[in-house]
Amino acid sequence: MFVVLSIALAVLAVTLLASVGLGVLQTGEERFDRAGQDIWITADGVELTATGGIENPITDSHRLAADLERRDDVRTASPLAFHGVYVGTEPDDLELVTGLGVPNTHGDLSLERGTGFSEGDSHYANGTYDGPMSQEILIDPQTADRFDVDVGDTLYVGSSRSSATEREFEVVGISSAYSQFLGSSTVTMPLSELQTVTGTTGTDRATYVTVTTAEDANRAAVSESIQQSYPEYDVRTSEEQFESLLSEYLLILASGATLVVLALIAGIAMTVNTLVLVAVQQREELAALRAIGLSRGFLAGLVGGQGLTLGLIGGLLGLLATPVFAFGLDRVAARVVGFDDLLRTPPEVYVGGLVIAVGIGTLGAIVAGWRVARDARVDTLHV
Repeated sequence: MFVVLSIALAVLAVTLLASVGLGVLQTGEERFDRAGQDIWITADGVELTATGGIENPITDSHRLAADLERRDDVRTASPLAFHGVYVGTEPDDLELVTGLGVPNTHGDLSLERGTGFSEGDSHYANGTYDGPMSQEILIDPQTADRFDVDVGDTLYVGSSRSSATEREFEVVGISSAYSQFLGSSTVTMPLSELQTVTGTTGTDRATYVTVTTAEDANRAAVSESIQQSYPEYDVRTSEEQFESLLSEYLLILASGATLVVLALIAGIAMTVNTLVLVAVQQREELAALRAIGLSRGFLAGLVGGQGLTLGLIGGLLGLLATPVFAFGLDRVAARVVGFDDLLRTPPEVYVGGLVIAVGIGTLGAIVAGWRVARDARVDTLHV
């Protein structure tokens, strides 16, 4: 039983860690796909956090977007700004969340409830910032639950606790699209209104300028051309931007890979040692078989057959436990980092886990059988 449990634990560790690794990659790719942008323009120093630690390095972002849209190979260009803002229904109950500023409307991103912005980014008024403020806001379901608000209700919004009480925004839509992309609670408003709330209208700051290319344009070629025209910025395709963000987490990914290797090593070591003890208990039987002329290799193979059986049982037990533990860890991950379905368990994960289980069990048993058969002597038999 101890052998079976050790193999099951080793398999469970590997399948769960593999699920996390796959989930990180697939979640990131899905978020960028949902964003629907072909090219991302930014500069060094961008950090997106749930606590407001956000740098907006692009200045005069509306002009930059307008210049890009005049290119034949660009369909649309949109500045996006992120900033930490305080949000709440009561002046003494404000929470710091990520504020996202978008131009025009909410685009193609789906709304779960509501109709979205009615005025677009009218407050910008060709750079004068004296147009009417819609004072409309989109929120994610977590923010709606946190403050018990729905479409039609209002929220205080500001860059500080004191300034938040000066303006109220009406909730005109609820969508999880933005929060799932960022992995944190998010409120979305017209870009110029976010800039006014946070005091960045003078420099027209943005975090990114995103570009969708013309239908017949090559994204990589357009990206390279824009980079040559604007060498002061970092211009990347959506794939390159994802890889850039992923590179920031290489240490985490390397740690995960190390844990997988350690889990394998520990599982093999535990299984081998346990199977050695099992084989030692069969020393007299092995000695008898050795006495009738059976070779050490045959005896090792015989014990290996036992290990194969134990590996199958332990592997199946570990695979049966995988979805249960994955569900629990997924709920924890959703609370901690804001991403749902972070752990992914495709069939390949289960197949790999079973192969590992059979390999650990069989290898461990063969090593154990070889070691015990080497020391087995006929004189160990009781006559």
